[in-house]
Amino acid sequence: MNWDWGAVRDFMPHFRDGLLVTLQALALGSVISFALGLVWALLMRAPTRWVRWPVGAVTEFVRNTPLLVQLFFLFYVLPEWGLTFSALTTGVFAIGLHYSTYTMQVYRAGIEAVPAGQWEAATALNLPRRRTWTAVILPQAIRRVVPALGNYVISMLKDTPMLMAITVLEMLGQARLYSQEHFRFTEPLTVIGVAFILVSYLASLLLRALERRLVR
Repeated sequence: MNWDWGAVRDFMPHFRDGLLVTLQALALGSVISFALGLVWALLMRAPTRWVRWPVGAVTEFVRNTPLLVQLFFLFYVLPEWGLTFSALTTGVFAIGLHYSTYTMQVYRAGIEAVPAGQWEAATALNLPRRRTWTAVILPQAIRRVVPALGNYVISMLKDTPMLMAITVLEMLGQARLYSQEHFRFTEPLTVIGVAFILVSYLASLLLRALERRLVR
Protein backbone atom coordinates (compact mmCIF):
# COMPACT_ATOMS: atom_id res chain seq x y z
CA MET A 1 0.00 0.00 0.00
CA ASN A 2 1.36 3.42 -0.97
CA TRP A 3 1.90 6.08 1.66
CA ASP A 4 -0.83 8.73 1.47
CA TRP A 5 0.10 12.16 2.82
CA GLY A 6 -3.50 13.24 2.35
CA ALA A 7 -4.56 10.63 4.89
CA VAL A 8 -1.97 12.04 7.31
CA ARG A 9 -3.38 15.56 6.89
CA ASP A 10 -6.92 14.29 7.37
CA PHE A 11 -5.91 12.40 10.49
CA MET A 12 -4.10 15.30 12.18
CA PRO A 13 -7.20 16.93 13.81
CA HIS A 14 -8.10 13.54 15.28
CA PHE A 15 -4.50 13.07 16.38
CA ARG A 16 -4.46 16.43 18.18
CA ASP A 17 -7.62 15.52 20.08
CA GLY A 18 -6.16 12.15 21.04
CA LEU A 19 -2.83 13.66 22.06
CA LEU A 20 -4.57 16.13 24.37
CA VAL A 21 -6.51 13.33 26.07
CA THR A 22 -3.35 11.22 26.37
CA LEU A 23 -1.40 14.06 27.98
CA GLN A 24 -4.30 14.79 30.35
CA ALA A 25 -4.47 11.18 31.43
CA LEU A 26 -0.70 11.02 31.85
CA ALA A 27 -0.39 14.24 33.86
CA LEU A 28 -3.34 13.62 36.18
CA GLY A 29 -2.56 9.92 36.55
CA SER A 30 1.03 10.78 37.49
CA VAL A 31 -0.11 13.26 40.13
CA ILE A 32 -2.47 10.69 41.66
CA SER A 33 0.11 7.91 41.60
CA PHE A 34 2.84 10.08 43.18
CA ALA A 35 0.59 11.51 45.90
CA LEU A 36 -1.23 8.27 46.72
CA GLY A 37 1.99 6.26 46.57
CA LEU A 38 3.51 8.54 49.21
CA VAL A 39 0.42 8.10 51.39
CA TRP A 40 0.68 4.30 51.09
CA ALA A 41 4.40 4.41 51.95
CA LEU A 42 3.81 6.51 55.08
CA LEU A 43 0.90 4.34 56.21
CA MET A 44 3.04 1.24 55.82
CA ARG A 45 5.37 2.75 58.44
CA ALA A 46 2.54 3.25 60.92
CA PRO A 47 3.33 1.88 64.39
CA THR A 48 0.19 -0.27 64.52
CA ARG A 49 -0.35 -3.38 62.41
CA TRP A 50 -4.06 -2.56 62.16
CA VAL A 51 -3.05 0.17 59.73
CA ARG A 52 -0.20 -1.65 57.98
CA TRP A 53 -2.05 -4.88 57.26
CA PRO A 54 -5.10 -3.40 55.46
CA VAL A 55 -2.88 -1.04 53.45
CA GLY A 56 -0.57 -3.90 52.52
CA ALA A 57 -3.51 -6.09 51.49
CA VAL A 58 -5.08 -3.38 49.32
CA THR A 59 -1.84 -2.42 47.58
CA GLU A 60 -0.90 -6.06 46.94
CA PHE A 61 -4.33 -6.72 45.43
CA VAL A 62 -4.12 -3.67 43.17
CA ARG A 63 -0.53 -4.37 42.11
CA ASN A 64 -1.25 -7.99 41.24
CA THR A 65 -4.45 -7.31 39.31
CA PRO A 66 -4.20 -6.33 35.61
CA LEU A 67 -4.85 -2.67 34.90
CA LEU A 68 -7.37 -3.64 32.24
CA VAL A 69 -9.44 -5.59 34.77
CA GLN A 70 -9.40 -2.59 37.10
CA LEU A 71 -10.55 -0.31 34.28
CA PHE A 72 -13.48 -2.58 33.48
CA PHE A 73 -14.41 -2.92 37.15
CA LEU A 74 -14.38 0.82 37.83
CA PHE A 75 -16.21 1.70 34.62
CA TYR A 76 -18.84 -1.05 34.47
CA VAL A 77 -19.30 -2.29 38.05
CA LEU A 78 -19.22 0.89 40.11
CA PRO A 79 -22.28 2.36 38.31
CA GLU A 80 -24.27 -0.63 39.61
CA TRP A 81 -23.42 0.64 43.10
CA GLY A 82 -24.50 4.17 42.25
CA LEU A 83 -21.01 5.54 41.53
CA THR A 84 -20.83 6.88 37.99
CA PHE A 85 -17.94 8.86 36.54
CA SER A 86 -16.92 9.89 33.05
CA ALA A 87 -14.74 7.50 31.08
CA LEU A 88 -11.72 9.81 31.25
CA THR A 89 -12.10 10.38 35.01
CA THR A 90 -12.36 6.63 35.55
CA GLY A 91 -9.31 5.99 33.39
CA VAL A 92 -7.20 8.64 35.10
CA PHE A 93 -8.08 7.31 38.55
CA ALA A 94 -7.44 3.70 37.52
CA ILE A 95 -3.99 4.52 36.14
CA GLY A 96 -3.12 6.62 39.19
CA LEU A 97 -4.34 3.98 41.64
CA HIS A 98 -2.59 1.13 39.83
CA TYR A 99 0.77 2.86 39.62
CA SER A 100 0.55 4.23 43.16
CA THR A 101 1.23 0.70 44.39
CA TYR A 102 4.53 0.77 42.48
CA THR A 103 5.53 4.29 43.47
CA MET A 104 4.84 3.27 47.07
CA GLN A 105 7.73 0.80 46.83
CA VAL A 106 9.94 3.50 45.33
CA TYR A 107 9.18 5.90 48.17
CA ARG A 108 9.74 3.17 50.73
CA ALA A 109 13.17 2.43 49.28
CA GLY A 110 14.01 6.13 49.31
CA ILE A 111 12.95 6.53 52.94
CA GLU A 112 14.95 3.48 54.01
CA ALA A 113 18.00 4.86 52.18
CA VAL A 114 18.08 7.99 54.34
CA PRO A 115 21.02 7.53 56.76
CA ALA A 116 20.11 6.63 60.33
CA GLY A 117 22.14 9.63 61.47
CA GLN A 118 19.49 11.93 60.01
CA TRP A 119 16.82 10.38 62.23
CA GLU A 120 19.16 10.59 65.23
CA ALA A 121 19.98 14.24 64.52
CA ALA A 122 16.28 15.12 64.32
CA THR A 123 15.69 13.35 67.63
CA ALA A 124 18.64 15.14 69.22
CA LEU A 125 17.21 18.48 68.11
CA ASN A 126 13.87 17.46 69.62
CA LEU A 127 12.06 18.06 66.34
CA PRO A 128 8.37 17.06 66.28
CA ARG A 129 7.69 13.90 64.28
CA ARG A 130 5.81 15.82 61.59
CA ARG A 131 8.65 18.32 61.25
CA THR A 132 11.16 15.46 61.05
CA TRP A 133 9.30 13.98 58.09
CA THR A 134 8.60 17.18 56.19
CA ALA A 135 11.93 18.97 56.75
CA VAL A 136 14.47 16.17 57.07
CA ILE A 137 13.40 12.75 55.79
CA LEU A 138 11.07 13.30 52.84
CA PRO A 139 13.17 15.93 51.01
CA GLN A 140 16.14 13.56 51.02
CA ALA A 141 14.07 10.50 50.15
CA ILE A 142 12.23 12.10 47.25
CA ARG A 143 15.46 13.50 45.82
CA ARG A 144 16.85 9.97 45.69
CA VAL A 145 13.86 8.41 43.92
CA VAL A 146 13.14 10.91 41.15
CA PRO A 147 14.77 8.71 38.43
CA ALA A 148 12.69 5.69 39.45
CA LEU A 149 9.49 7.74 39.55
CA GLY A 150 10.32 9.04 36.09
CA ASN A 151 10.45 5.50 34.75
CA TYR A 152 6.88 4.97 35.91
CA VAL A 153 5.77 8.12 34.10
CA ILE A 154 6.99 6.53 30.87
CA SER A 155 5.23 3.29 31.78
CA MET A 156 1.98 5.16 32.40
CA LEU A 157 2.29 6.84 29.03
CA LYS A 158 2.61 3.46 27.32
CA ASP A 159 -0.44 2.16 29.22
CA THR A 160 -2.75 5.03 28.21
CA PRO A 161 -3.94 3.11 25.10
CA MET A 162 -5.75 0.76 27.51
CA LEU A 163 -8.21 3.59 28.14
CA MET A 164 -9.61 2.86 24.70
CA ALA A 165 -11.23 -0.22 26.28
CA ILE A 166 -13.59 2.07 28.24
CA THR A 167 -14.36 4.36 25.27
CA VAL A 168 -11.72 7.02 25.96
CA LEU A 169 -10.47 8.30 22.60
CA GLU A 170 -6.80 8.84 23.35
CA MET A 171 -4.25 8.62 20.53
CA LEU A 172 -4.72 4.93 19.72
CA GLY A 173 -8.49 5.25 20.04
CA GLN A 174 -8.52 8.11 17.54
CA ALA A 175 -6.26 6.15 15.18
CA ARG A 176 -8.51 3.12 15.36
CA LEU A 177 -11.65 5.17 14.76
CA TYR A 178 -10.10 6.94 11.77
CA SER A 179 -8.79 3.67 10.32
CA GLN A 180 -12.19 1.99 10.55
CA GLU A 181 -13.92 4.92 8.89
CA HIS A 182 -11.37 5.46 6.08
CA PHE A 183 -9.79 2.00 5.73
CA ARG A 184 -6.33 3.51 6.17
CA PHE A 185 -4.24 1.92 8.91
CA THR A 186 -0.61 2.60 8.03
CA GLU A 187 -0.64 6.39 8.28
CA PRO A 188 -2.55 6.89 11.59
CA LEU A 189 -0.75 4.07 13.38
CA THR A 190 2.63 5.35 12.18
CA VAL A 191 1.80 8.87 13.35
CA ILE A 192 0.86 7.77 16.85
CA GLY A 193 3.88 5.45 17.04
CA VAL A 194 6.18 8.38 16.31
CA ALA A 195 4.20 10.53 18.76
CA PHE A 196 4.68 8.03 21.58
CA ILE A 197 8.42 7.97 20.92
CA LEU A 198 8.66 11.77 20.91
CA VAL A 199 6.54 12.25 24.04
CA SER A 200 8.53 9.57 25.88
CA TYR A 201 11.80 11.19 24.84
CA LEU A 202 10.67 14.68 25.88
CA ALA A 203 9.41 13.33 29.20
CA SER A 204 12.77 11.66 29.84
CA LEU A 205 14.59 14.93 29.09
CA LEU A 206 12.38 16.84 31.53
CA LEU A 207 12.92 14.23 34.22
CA ARG A 208 16.69 14.33 33.74
CA ALA A 209 16.63 18.11 34.05
CA LEU A 210 14.55 17.81 37.24
CA GLU A 211 16.97 15.21 38.60
CA ARG A 212 19.98 17.46 37.94
CA ARG A 213 18.20 20.38 39.62
CA LEU A 214 17.41 18.34 42.72
CA VAL A 215 20.96 17.04 43.00
CA ARG A 216 22.38 20.56 43.31
